[in-house]
Amino acid sequence: MDILVNAAEWFIGLFQAGADTFISWMGSIVPLVLMLLVAMNSLIQLIGEDRVNGFARKAAGNPVSRYLLLPFLGAFMLANPMVHSLGRFLPERYKPSYFASAAQFCHTSNGVFPHINPGELFIWLGVASGITTLGLPLGDLAVRYLLVGLVMNFLGGWFTDLTTAWVSKQQGVTLSKTPSVHA
Repeated sequence: MDILVNAAEWFIGLFQAGADTFISWMGSIVPLVLMLLVAMNSLIQLIGEDRVNGFARKAAGNPVSRYLLLPFLGAFMLANPMVHSLGRFLPERYKPSYFASAAQFCHTSNGVFPHINPGELFIWLGVASGITTLGLPLGDLAVRYLLVGLVMNFLGGWFTDLTTAWVSKQQGVTLSKTPSVHA
């Protein structure tokens, strides 16, 4: 009987932990993301959705702007997870690749721009602790991590383009070449 009671307590404890996490998010990340969404949508309305779509079309036109410029600007200005919202302006066929590049950039920029992904700052701080223990400078590592990250994120985005095209062809799915914005 004790096993059944312990299993039930564990089961409800699992949901209690989830509820505690959810409540902690309601006091931190949820309001932040909500305010960033309001700010981004307000800015889009001020600039004009047609102009933003035009910029996205131009940026989508080449992989350098698509996987270097947009993820960098989006991550720097909007941080994680809002950087992904810029992908809504890209054509469907580039959305998986943009997401891959932007997600990777949020990790590789922490040493220089810790505001982009503060939730994973502990990873950078762990590496930084080892580097300082060795008496090596952190600035050099942070810049190298950022630069290597930019190159790898670009390659990751481009590779995702290739795999998306391959899987689309294999599955008989035609992806749009024009932006489709869904608010």
